[in-house]
Amino acid sequence: MKSNEIKEAALKYFTIHGYEGASLSLIAEEVGMKKQSIYAHFKGKDDLFLQVLRDAKETELSSKLQYFSKIDSQNPKLDLYGFLQLVIDLFQKNEQLKFWLRMSFFPPAHLAKAIEKEVIDIEDKVQLILESKFQDWIDAKVILGDVSKTPTFAFLGVVDSILLELVYGNDEQRLKDKLEASWTVFWRGISHQ
Repeated sequence: MKSNEIKEAALKYFTIHGYEGASLSLIAEEVGMKKQSIYAHFKGKDDLFLQVLRDAKETELSSKLQYFSKIDSQNPKLDLYGFLQLVIDLFQKNEQLKFWLRMSFFPPAHLAKAIEKEVIDIEDKVQLILESKFQDWIDAKVILGDVSKTPTFAFLGVVDSILLELVYGNDEQRLKDKLEASWTVFWRGISHQ
């Protein structure tokens, strides 16, 4: 149980202060223990950081898998737009995912390769699911296309644009405008007009 409390405190400090600014002393103090006691649960700051990161990754992946499990091959417009809304909601409202997003863009230099591996892993998994959904929609003739890879990568480009705005933007209207413009052009490109 203490491991989870430590990870919750670490999430808070890593999110607010980044890797460099979060100290094990502050994290330990937050959970009412001495810094040395953290080593009974984690090998050190890197291990704690990576476990918090992997927990956040799993939260994102499970949220997306749950969403994809509920969609079918009949309404890609609603399902894809809903996915974009899910991404925005997840990264605006969930502290774990705010942390995950920030660290995927701004990893601590010495952990960049390990974080890159985690980011690529989740990207590959989401891409495979999307390719399958796009192929179902192509086969059902509810969208245009021959191969699923093209609309998948185009859609992931829209997602990346939204993520970039979530990281760097503070303007809710700009996020909304970017979403609507990107979505409109994307949907026009794959829909039967």
